[in-house]
Amino acid sequence: MIMRKIKFGLLLVLCLGGNILIAQQTVGLFSNTPDAYNGYTLFAPMMSTTTYLIDNCGEKVHNWNSTFRPALSVYMLENGTLLRTRNTGNSTFNAGGSGGGMEMLDWNGNVIWSYTISSASECQHHDIEYLPNGNILAVVWDAKTAAEATQAGRSTSGTTLWSEKIVEIQPDLVNGGGTVVWEWKVWDHLVQDTDNTKDNFGTVSTSPGLVDVNFVSGNPGNEDWLHINSVDYHAEFDQIMVSVHNLSEIWIIDHSTTTAQAATHSGGTYNKGGDLLYRWGNPQVYDQGSSGDEKLFKQHDAHWIADSLTDGGKIMVFNNQAGAAPNYSEVNVIDPPVDAAGNYSYSGSSYLPASFQWTYQAANPADFYASNISGAQRLPNGNTLICEGPSGKFFETDPSDSIVWEYINPVSQSGITTQGNAVTQNSVFRCYRYPLNYPGFSGQTLVPQGYIETGSTFTCDLFTTAREVEAMQAGISVYPNPFEHQIMVEGEAGELEQMLIFNTLGQNVTSLVGKTIISSQKARLDMSRLGIGIYILTTKTTAHRLIRQ
Repeated sequence: MIMRKIKFGLLLVLCLGGNILIAQQTVGLFSNTPDAYNGYTLFAPMMSTTTYLIDNCGEKVHNWNSTFRPALSVYMLENGTLLRTRNTGNSTFNAGGSGGGMEMLDWNGNVIWSYTISSASECQHHDIEYLPNGNILAVVWDAKTAAEATQAGRSTSGTTLWSEKIVEIQPDLVNGGGTVVWEWKVWDHLVQDTDNTKDNFGTVSTSPGLVDVNFVSGNPGNEDWLHINSVDYHAEFDQIMVSVHNLSEIWIIDHSTTTAQAATHSGGTYNKGGDLLYRWGNPQVYDQGSSGDEKLFKQHDAHWIADSLTDGGKIMVFNNQAGAAPNYSEVNVIDPPVDAAGNYSYSGSSYLPASFQWTYQAANPADFYASNISGAQRLPNGNTLICEGPSGKFFETDPSDSIVWEYINPVSQSGITTQGNAVTQNSVFRCYRYPLNYPGFSGQTLVPQGYIETGSTFTCDLFTTAREVEAMQAGISVYPNPFEHQIMVEGEAGELEQMLIFNTLGQNVTSLVGKTIISSQKARLDMSRLGIGIYILTTKTTAHRLIRQ
């Protein structure tokens, strides 16, 4: 039986304590402290077709089942829809992150929209981005023949080459499918200085807005030349950022262009067409530095931090191979030289800044290492949620770099792990923490359903800060709490007409409540027939945890 205590501060019960975990802990929750940001964490195990939502105690509160494994990202939208990529098994593009499509699932797991980008010439992979207008950006491999690569000035001949493109899809939620309404291709923005008889000949060192088709990291014969692994969007600037794994760079491009302009070097808000507005991480790529100037190393999850958060407006990136001997990773924040209109300054040499604005590194650097995948998220309380992807480990650090929450994904390729057993092949591309009052949860009942893994019998404490209590209540007041025989609920009359009460097993126990007296904005509930324990009171748009003494 799962032992559970819920500890509130300020408006509810003020208690202190910690988690009591079982011996030989191998999966699930390892730590939850009062300093963790209380919310729900979304993740999709890479070897599973199920997407999970857990609370800070590591208990599942919801899940969605698909017929496809992720490829690789998954997001919760503000309208309550799950947007996920899917792996269709494309036989041509068989590198890591290969996908082929995307889908939307409603709260009950029904597929309400899907779209496929999978053929011998193109394939969606790694990441997608939901735009404010409801369209979706997708990262897509763009295959080129050996002849096309040679004509473009590629010095490694005789092999096909996978370039990249970003496409914007307008979903047709009524009839299914969608329409590509915008497209940007790397192939339109190349430069090379090795063969003046071929296309794109120029001076690499003075062309920072173009991509050197002959810069290669690793195996020169690798078809997967660039390997973009993330895409993000800046609504105010109308810009797109991608993480280019194999070049150890991040790029920013203009989204305000038309598709025709995006294929040229002029047009759009910044009058550079589809040329790069900004790049950072490895100035060797545009011949403005040496290996000693490289700052990013096979990075993932480059994204803008929301303006409302600590370091808002800056760029966060998971720097996978930041150090060697020993190997270690970092999470870094970059403060780019951008003005209020979205223009990036460049005066030659390498793009600024010279180094990072902020860095998370483990006290013993080798304790934190993820050679691939992975990501990080800045949280509203100033903490940072980190996904150490290959090991399926999620942990949250506070501003002093202390770990305040830790969890290991118990779902592996062979299924759900039993507590105490070693877990392997439990990789997770990224995880995201959503606040308790996230609009996507509106109208849903998020009740703890037990741990995903089997065999866990530990005690966990849910710590709710005063700020989160306010968010949970959102204008609804419930008192007293803890209660003995009855409670008073105050709020909007419309919400009070839609009250349900659940126990921790998710069972609706509303019928067990005795007489209810409702005035226009107040309700008195007789709770004397309920046993001692924890209950969830839900109204139309909010949820409240109650304790019966």
